[in-house]
Amino acid sequence: MVTRRHFLRWLLGMPVISSFLLPVPRLFAQIPSLSRKQASLSIGESFAGEIFHYEIDFWFLKRVAIATLSFTGAEEKGHHIITLKGETVGLIGFLSRYRVDTYRAVAEEIDGGRRLRSLSFDEYVKVGKKVRKNIHTFDHEKRVWIQRTIRSSGATSDVEHEIPQGKDYNDFLTAAYNFRYGTYGPIERGRTYTIPTFPRKGKDSYELKIAPKNVEDEVRKSNGVMEESEYLIQVWLDPEIVNSPEGAIEGWLSKEIYPVEGIIKDVFLFGDVHGHLIKREKAIGNP
Repeated sequence: MVTRRHFLRWLLGMPVISSFLLPVPRLFAQIPSLSRKQASLSIGESFAGEIFHYEIDFWFLKRVAIATLSFTGAEEKGHHIITLKGETVGLIGFLSRYRVDTYRAVAEEIDGGRRLRSLSFDEYVKVGKKVRKNIHTFDHEKRVWIQRTIRSSGATSDVEHEIPQGKDYNDFLTAAYNFRYGTYGPIERGRTYTIPTFPRKGKDSYELKIAPKNVEDEVRKSNGVMEESEYLIQVWLDPEIVNSPEGAIEGWLSKEIYPVEGIIKDVFLFGDVHGHLIKREKAIGNP
């Protein structure tokens, strides 16, 4: 059975779409596009204070889980904290013992503020009273990645990996903000991007395709997408990971390249699983 943990990664660590469309607050239209900011703002300044709120549905069940994604400044200049927290609610929350997944990345600006690089990445899973943690630290000077696992029993184990020369290992949250900023190239319809991450199950990147205009237009006609949906994204993962026949994920991005909503197709036992943005805000004291 597909886990909500994986779905949160697909929804927020990668751009995704949905044929189940709901209105998004009109305040989005009042926020200047990222492309106009890039000329004068660093990557951290471009996203500082952003907070996104999402809901996840499947079958006829609405709001089975909620998720919040935030980008805030750390104490040290040029360092930033990206946090994704999701939890099951309602009946599904009760059946899953109110599972809470928290991902927290600390990233530094490099290349004159044009790119983020992971310094640490914490994965925290709480199911009932049991807690499991995976803590990743990246020393790019020494070319070392240390993975620490803390099990519910309290047992701890460390594994040290080498970071190959010429590579910066990033977590999926940091990589997503690099993509939004244009670090991997300008956002163009019909283009495929390779998004680098630190290795998981032997893979250290994923591919993301922005659909060409003719495909996008067909989807708009058949699904009646909302006006805030600007770019149609197509992603295919290993079918075993998403527990669906084709491993198909589709999504819409706004003009500012944040995910508006998404769908995982034909998930085993669940059918289509949907996620959608319900609110975007700026934290007080941030630009």
